[in-house]
Amino acid sequence: MNKSKYKYLYILFIFALIGVISYSYLSKRSPIVGCYEWGFSNNNSKSYIHPEKIVVKPWHGQHHVFGIFMIPGGNINDKLFKLEIPGEQTHCGVLAYEGTVEAEGVRAKPGYYLMKGLINTRTALKLISKGKVDDLKNPVNWKLGYIKEN
Repeated sequence: MNKSKYKYLYILFIFALIGVISYSYLSKRSPIVGCYEWGFSNNNSKSYIHPEKIVVKPWHGQHHVFGIFMIPGGNINDKLFKLEIPGEQTHCGVLAYEGTVEAEGVRAKPGYYLMKGLINTRTALKLISKGKVDDLKNPVNWKLGYIKEN
């Protein structure tokens, strides 16, 4: 074999190594949340709210694209929330209980509790790359359903 063949084998080896490392890194990432039926109640008397605050800082890493929802006490919220941006598929995110006092600078009104709705960072980056950052920051596009507790 001459030197040019070794050069091509070396380049092929480098690309294969980069591919294996990339795959192992990406396969350990958190999955993107789907909009599954189990995440939403199908009660006809459902009410909807939009977040009080939205934070979009995906460059800070995981869990830095979220909305803070304020839900009236005595209600049960859905397990997932929807992000509906015009011209895009509906994305869903998970919720984390944030308490009854304060979260991310949002103070809960008396008788309310706060939930943090998290959108996957990869989803947010994809939307930002499509020029949808203003839509991502628009509270009208974020929606959380809740029903009166029996």
